[in-house]
Amino acid sequence: MVEIIKKKRDGHILTADEIREVINGFVSGKIPDYQVSAWLMAIFFRGMNDEETAALTDAMMRSGDLIDLSAIPGIKVDKHSTGGVGDKTTLVLGPLVASAGVPLAKMSGRGLGHTGGTLDKLEAIPGFDVSMSADEFVEQVRKHGIAICSQNEKLVPADKKLYALRDVTGTVDNISLIASSVMSKKLACGADAIVIDLKVGDGAFIKTIPDAEKLAEIMISTAKKMNRNLIAVITGMEEPLGYAIGNALEVREAIDTLRGHGPEDLTQLSLELGGHMLVLAGRVATMEEGMVLLKDNITNGSAFAKFTELVRIQGGDVSYVTDPTRLTLAPHAVEFRSDRKGFISHLSAMDIGIASAKLGAGRETKESSIDLGAGIVLKKKVGDYVDSGDTLAVLYTSDLTLVAKAEEYLREAYTFAESKPEKQPLIFRTVS
Repeated sequence: MVEIIKKKRDGHILTADEIREVINGFVSGKIPDYQVSAWLMAIFFRGMNDEETAALTDAMMRSGDLIDLSAIPGIKVDKHSTGGVGDKTTLVLGPLVASAGVPLAKMSGRGLGHTGGTLDKLEAIPGFDVSMSADEFVEQVRKHGIAICSQNEKLVPADKKLYALRDVTGTVDNISLIASSVMSKKLACGADAIVIDLKVGDGAFIKTIPDAEKLAEIMISTAKKMNRNLIAVITGMEEPLGYAIGNALEVREAIDTLRGHGPEDLTQLSLELGGHMLVLAGRVATMEEGMVLLKDNITNGSAFAKFTELVRIQGGDVSYVTDPTRLTLAPHAVEFRSDRKGFISHLSAMDIGIASAKLGAGRETKESSIDLGAGIVLKKKVGDYVDSGDTLAVLYTSDLTLVAKAEEYLREAYTFAESKPEKQPLIFRTVS
C-alpha cells in the first residue's frame, strides 16, 4: 500500500490491479483508514486519467452485490441528479417514463445539508415503504415497470466507506472521485443506460459549466468502457427548481406537475430528461418525439396513474395522492416579506436550501431526524417585480423558534435590481 501511495503521489498512473487491491483491502479492513486517506489526497492533487477512473468505478461497483435486471424485457434506464434545492424531478420523471413503457429501476438517497433526498419526499406519503430486497426490487420493476427504493446496504460498500473518509479529509471535490462514486452506484443497480442531471450553480456541488462538462465527459468515458450508454444534461441550479422546498411540499408540487399544472421549469426539465431516457431505451427516435409522447401522457392522465400505482404497490396511502391537501404540513406558516422593492435579479438556491433545513426540513448529519412537513414555498423568483412589504416566501415549521435563523439566510438569498434581469437558461447543454 505504501508503494501505491507513493506511486500516485509522484504522479504516476495506477494499474487496475493496484486500484482493485486498495478497494478490496479497504472494504475488508486489511488496509487502514489513514493509508486510504493518504491515497485519496494523492489522487486529489495528482488526479486520475480515464482508465484509472474506469478501474476505480469497476472496483467499487464490484465491492458488493450487483443487481441483475436481465430478466426484465427491454432496455432498463436510470436517472441520477447530482443534487439541488427543490429538485423533486424523480417523483415526476419516474412515473412519467414508466407510463411510456420504459422500465425504470431506481435506487435513491436521502437529503443531507442543503440538498433534498427522494426517499424522504416519498416517505411524506403515509405508509410509503422505501425498503425492499434486491429480488423484490427486480420483481416489482418486471411486473409494474417502476420501483424507487433505498440503496441496498450490500451494494457498493466501498462508496459508503470512501465517502466518509473524503468528507473528513477535504477530498470530496475531485472529478474522478465524484464520477466513480456516482457511476459505481448506478452501474451496480443494473441499468443499461443512464441519464445524469448534472446540476451547476449556486445551489449545486459543481459551480461552473467547464467543471460540469469535464465531469460529464469522464462519466461518459467510464460508462463506455463498461458497455453502458450515458447522457449528461447540464442544468442550472442558481435558484431552486419549482416553488416548493421541503418534503411534503415537494410531493404536492410533483403531483401538480403530473396532473399538468406544475411549475414551468420542473415540467420542462422532466420532459427533456424523459425524452433522452426514451431515446436511450429505443422507445422513440428523437428527444423531441419523446417529449411529445410524455406530454401526452400527462394530458391523458397515464403519468399520474403510474405514480398512483407506484404509491399503492409500495404500501403508501393513495388517498394522500388523489387529494394531496391531506399531506401533513408543519402547523406554523410564517410569511417572509420583502423590505426592498425592485426586480429579483438573483435568488440563492444554497441560502434557500439552508433556510429550509433550519426550519426542520433537512439534516445536519446523516443521523439527524427531519420534519417532513417543514419547508418553504416561494412566492417570487428571479425576474419577478417586488414591492416593499410583498410576501417573498411562506415558511412552514413545527417550532417557531427556528424561524429567526431561517430568515437570516432568506435575507441573504435575494438580490434586487432596478431593471428586469435576463434569466439564466434552465438547460445549458447535453453531453453525449
